[in-house]
Amino acid sequence: MSTSRNLLAQSSSPYLRSAGHQPVRWREWSDEAFAEAQRDNKPVLLDIGAVWCHWCHVMDRESYESPEVAEIINTHFVPVKVDRDERPDVDARYQTAVAAISGQGGWPLTAFLTPQGKPFYGGTYFPPQDMMGRPSFRKILLAIAEAFRERRKDVEEEAGKLMHALEHAEGLLGRSAAFSPRIVEQMVQAGLGIFDREHGGFGAAPKFPHSSVLDLLIDWYARTGEEQVGTVITTTLEKMALGGVYDQLAGGFHRYSVDERWCVPHFEKMAYDNSELLKNYVHGYQATGNLFFARIARDIMRWMDEWLSDREHGGFYASQDADIDLDDDGDHFTWTRDEARAVLDDDEFEVASLHYDIEEVGKMHHNHAKNVLWVRSPAEEIALRTGRERRQVEQLIDSAKKKMYSARLRRPIPYVDKTVYVSWNSLCISAYLQAARVLPPPPTQEQGLPSGEAMSEARSFALRSLDRILSEAWNPERGLRHVIAYSGQAEDSGAGAPKRLVAGLLDDYAFTALACFEAYESTADLSYFRFGKSIADFMIAHFYDRQGGGFFDMADMANDSGASTPGSPAGERIGALTAQRKPFQDSPTPAGDSAAALALLRLYALTNQNHYRELATQTLEIFAGVAEQFGIYAGTYGLAAIWLARPYTQVVVVGSGAAADALYAAAVKPFAVNKTVIRITEEEAMAAYLPPALIDSVPHLPGLAEGRPLAVVCSDFTCQPPVGDAQELTKSIYGSIRQQ
Repeated sequence: MSTSRNLLAQSSSPYLRSAGHQPVRWREWSDEAFAEAQRDNKPVLLDIGAVWCHWCHVMDRESYESPEVAEIINTHFVPVKVDRDERPDVDARYQTAVAAISGQGGWPLTAFLTPQGKPFYGGTYFPPQDMMGRPSFRKILLAIAEAFRERRKDVEEEAGKLMHALEHAEGLLGRSAAFSPRIVEQMVQAGLGIFDREHGGFGAAPKFPHSSVLDLLIDWYARTGEEQVGTVITTTLEKMALGGVYDQLAGGFHRYSVDERWCVPHFEKMAYDNSELLKNYVHGYQATGNLFFARIARDIMRWMDEWLSDREHGGFYASQDADIDLDDDGDHFTWTRDEARAVLDDDEFEVASLHYDIEEVGKMHHNHAKNVLWVRSPAEEIALRTGRERRQVEQLIDSAKKKMYSARLRRPIPYVDKTVYVSWNSLCISAYLQAARVLPPPPTQEQGLPSGEAMSEARSFALRSLDRILSEAWNPERGLRHVIAYSGQAEDSGAGAPKRLVAGLLDDYAFTALACFEAYESTADLSYFRFGKSIADFMIAHFYDRQGGGFFDMADMANDSGASTPGSPAGERIGALTAQRKPFQDSPTPAGDSAAALALLRLYALTNQNHYRELATQTLEIFAGVAEQFGIYAGTYGLAAIWLARPYTQVVVVGSGAAADALYAAAVKPFAVNKTVIRITEEEAMAAYLPPALIDSVPHLPGLAEGRPLAVVCSDFTCQPPVGDAQELTKSIYGSIRQQ
């Protein structure tokens, strides 16, 4: 029999299950929890966190596992715990409310609500005792309980003010304006203005990658060749990949760097960070030809294949934790000199300690002997310092890396959250499909990285993962789910549906539609196009604001009636969830409205149905008055603006064999945000396996009767004469891109 003292022990969410033993009588977000608060006339204590969040677990141990604190909570509050990955709709709104109160958000998010769910006070982490100007959590709890009892009118007034702020927050302030193509250049200048010339990236510590604006800058450089923009791209991509924010042994990026040098990271690894950074390195390779960027892209995929992939069913897992326990701060990933010396021979240790900066005093504050591995000295410099040949140094680095990774695998391994989220999976699928089209096979010395054959497997795995989403998460009548399977559940029940349904949000629809269009581009399989169109049409029907333009993050918000969203349990429009929201700022994933506009513009390019373009234009216009102010934080808006403002390039390669292979390689090599490439056989061309918008232009290409592979370059549905030479095709594509 379970000895747990609250209701979370049986939760689907691994984060909520981790609190199942606590003496706090937690409830999940539900009608029942708020009905209880109203019946007992108690405020709600809302705790929002995630399984990968270090400080969430710290606060759990320090406060929520304390019997004394639990008694205060159970006596005076109805406690509700939320997994921010499972319920980003809940998290986004209360983050906005708490930021209005305290000036900052983050996790854990601690909010105090009226029995109706309206926020009136909150913060993030509260310590168990008074420290560093922060009152203890116990004091906060008692003060809030007293205020709710004795000053209820003040509490209600504050809650009303915060709800008003929520209702007039992101995307709902009436700041629409005519769309201007200049926004792309303005965002480029914003990136240049805060570029860190020494360390790469944007601004000071802490450093986040800002993947969407990196793609925007890569696109600008590919079109213009501007040297200063090229410097931003190459410096940032190189410094990140050489820093400790990149896992030098296993591959893949940690979530962000706490310092401006990309050296000491927050060690958790997220699917969405790695998917978007994979795109950055693929696109960086396309724009610059730098093979180092291709190597890092393959290395990201190596880590994702090993740790975040459900190889049996298809699908990508959510994240890997930073820590083993609360006394650990990245110890799995960091090294003392003694630890490194124990697994390496003398030559390997000498070279690895120089290469990875393994010193007696490292950079971890909790244990100064611990070193974060980062590339301090390249092989050529070490060769000069040690009198070795460069090739010998490279071999020693490679053998040391393998031995250290093997030894690291014998350490306790941070928890991998095997929850399969639809939105994050779609980002990963798109990234894999783009990488599989573009990346070259690695040099022979890069053993263990995905080869050309493995790139084909990456494409197959991405398509299998998308097929799983379309099979398990999509229903034409009910729409998309947000979750396919929860961590700890798929192992027990195979690839079955989750125990409880969380309705799909705008991100799920926009990202999945985009993944379908990527799949169509990769396969010329019209079924993916049809799925993408159906999902986009459902998104328009249930998320689009026909009065004000743009998309709400939750379905049918325009009804303003509290009606249940398609496919969701009834009655979850509680408290802040009644506030309408149109997501515009990238944080931490691409913004939903901008991604929706991107999906519609790609659909317009495939169909030539103008209403998709009109809806995308209206969506971008409602943010046009503030887009410049958001700068790099609205990078996805900038990517959508490129599609709207510039003629898009469509390349169709027809034929098979080596000559067609050469044409296809030439077609995919140049990078532009709004360039697509589709390859079909002659038979498929005759059967109209094409974007509907191009059916009249491509099937009757001259030369098909003789079986000669050809390619056609189209810009805004106007097609150039077909070409059969790869170099001529490359020249034609670059000409199309750079004249825009």
